[in-house]
Amino acid sequence: MAHPLKHAQSSARKFGGRTEDYLPIHNWFDESKAFLADFRHWALRHHAEGIFLAEKLFGVAIVNSDGKQVPVRNVGEQHVKEDLGRIPTAQDWLLQIKPRRWMYGHYAALGIVTAMPSG
Repeated sequence: MAHPLKHAQSSARKFGGRTEDYLPIHNWFDESKAFLADFRHWALRHHAEGIFLAEKLFGVAIVNSDGKQVPVRNVGEQHVKEDLGRIPTAQDWLLQIKPRRWMYGHYAALGIVTAMPSG
């Protein structure tokens, strides 16, 4: 799935209601495309913590146009699984970052960081 509209259509098929019921949640998951328009944008929200953050922002459940309560967590899990095939953790993404000297900030200058890559 590449577009929030497609995810929302999938949610409507899975949970009932209309596409528009789910579009705000799916738009939120993919907002990071605005500043990084390739797969790496997924690292910001497409993980377990991102799903729980969506629940905090949108509430535990939404009421769709059929009057049915749908857990936001289920909608988030559907979105991430459709994109990635599984739900990674934030740690899964963060461990892939290659550390650079500037990332250590002032700790490098203070000698607190002992093992540091060049760059």
